[in-house]
Amino acid sequence: MKIYSWNMLHRNRELDRAFEFIRHADFDIFCLQEVPEAFLARLQTLPCSLASGVDAEKTFPSETVPMYNVVLSKHPITAQNGIPFADYWQLLPLYVRIFTRLMRPFSFSKMSNRGGLYADVMVNGVSLRVFCLHLMLAHPALRLKEFERAMLEHNKTRPTIVCGDFNILEKPHITPLNWLMGGRVTDILLYGRERLTLERRFVEHELHNPLRNKVTHPLSQSQLDHILVSHVFSIRNAEVLRDRIGSDHHPIHVEIA
Repeated sequence: MKIYSWNMLHRNRELDRAFEFIRHADFDIFCLQEVPEAFLARLQTLPCSLASGVDAEKTFPSETVPMYNVVLSKHPITAQNGIPFADYWQLLPLYVRIFTRLMRPFSFSKMSNRGGLYADVMVNGVSLRVFCLHLMLAHPALRLKEFERAMLEHNKTRPTIVCGDFNILEKPHITPLNWLMGGRVTDILLYGRERLTLERRFVEHELHNPLRNKVTHPLSQSQLDHILVSHVFSIRNAEVLRDRIGSDHHPIHVEIA
């Protein structure tokens, strides 16, 4: 099976090329985050099964812009469900909201109606659960809560694939953003702690991260994007694709058996 995951960026200006990339990709399952509403309608024309749910709504002065999580599958999708995430916006310190407002030219905004998605996919008579997640760009404690909320829908006895942008910041030049988004000073200084914590949780959930230590986001120089798989699968190949196709994230690909 060939699995892809990609945060395509909701303000991607190369949507035609992005659509051609997805349409011609040799995939069994393709998970997407930050899918614009108009692009979702284009994805629905592809000859495959599709599940979707709201990723988040970004609130700007003149409009509210929805983004979607999407699971595309060449195999039948037998069920799907959204995973609601708590609304933390009002709990964040005032300086976070001021910082977010100042960063509006870079597409920072208030986020509401946030959630993840899972789809049950039937492959050769076996039901797999596929998660598509986009964890909050805030600070490590909130991201961990969202990951654990999603894992309430995970059964270790069932073959599982978890895709998505986890926003784990793990380099000293980028972790000040953890504090600016409401975290602690130690979230800056102990810049490798979040990665170690999440990797331990992956192990405890019996999931393997075949792209560990790979950079999927050039600015952060971190592995933001993940394809986690149950131990029942063996890894044939794992790679970060070079062309970002209008996004700030590289698409990633894992081949499993």
